[in-house]
Amino acid sequence: MTKPVEYILYTADGDRYITINPVTQPIPGGNKQATGVFGLSEGMVDLGDIVFDDNMNQWEYSGMGDLTHPQAEEIASFIKSYHEPDVEGRELDEHSIG
Repeated sequence: MTKPVEYILYTADGDRYITINPVTQPIPGGNKQATGVFGLSEGMVDLGDIVFDDNMNQWEYSGMGDLTHPQAEEIASFIKSYHEPDVEGRELDEHSIG
C-alpha cells in the first residue's frame, strides 16, 4: 500500500469510515519504501497506528482505546491482504473516459 485507502468498519453502532495512511520513507531514485507503519484516522480524529514487523506477520495497535482489539485485527488483516489496483493493466470499457 503506497497511498491512503478508505476502509469501512461495520459496527453495531454504525459504519465507521477509517482512513489508512501508509508511512513511507524516500529512497534513492525518487521511490518510496514501506515502513510497516499505517496511520489510522476517522475524519479529523487520529486513531493511532498499526505497526507490522519486517515480514508483515505480527502487528500491534498503538491507539488508546479508539478501536477494540477485534476491530484493529480486522483492519490489520485488510492491510496485510491489500493489493494496489493495477491501473496500467486495466482495459478500458465503453464507460471509461479517455
